Amino acid sequence: MNKKQIRAHIFSTIISKVEEQDESRRLEALNEFLAVTGTAGNAPDQVASLIPPIMHELYEKWITLFIDRLLETVDAKNIELLCDGSDDNNAALVLAYVMFLESARMEKQIDEDLRQHGMKGTGQDDMGDVAASYIRAQMAKIAQQMGDDEPKGNC
Repeated sequence: MNKKQIRAHIFSTIISKVEEQDESRRLEALNEFLAVTGTAGNAPDQVASLIPPIMHELYEKWITLFIDRLLETVDAKNIELLCDGSDDNNAALVLAYVMFLESARMEKQIDEDLRQHGMKGTGQDDMGDVAASYIRAQMAKIAQQMGDDEPKGNC
């Protein structure tokens, strides 16, 4: 596998998990998140409807940053092992992406990107903070679900 193929595999694996929800499922998940965190007080439906979907271009940017960093820090031969398409290795890629999003560098980047796209710094800082927290929570939930789907061995 060459680097272009590795990039394509990682990108498609992660983007498929990030964007698999339709709008009604997104709003439902946001409502649940807001209700559990207490962020919206007693109006999670209203607050959820105010948070726009994250633009596809932001997900593309963040995934590309992840792939760039992965290729900078890990030998391509090792990364290639993760690109065999197996459920376990796909889950490992998504988990690595979630961990990357939780880094201080990416928290700063996400905040900056949300600000540039009008979700922060325009009197809507709370919405941007909620959106950023929601993104992290959803990615952690996806990683958890993928981990729960792994067959459990007898240890």
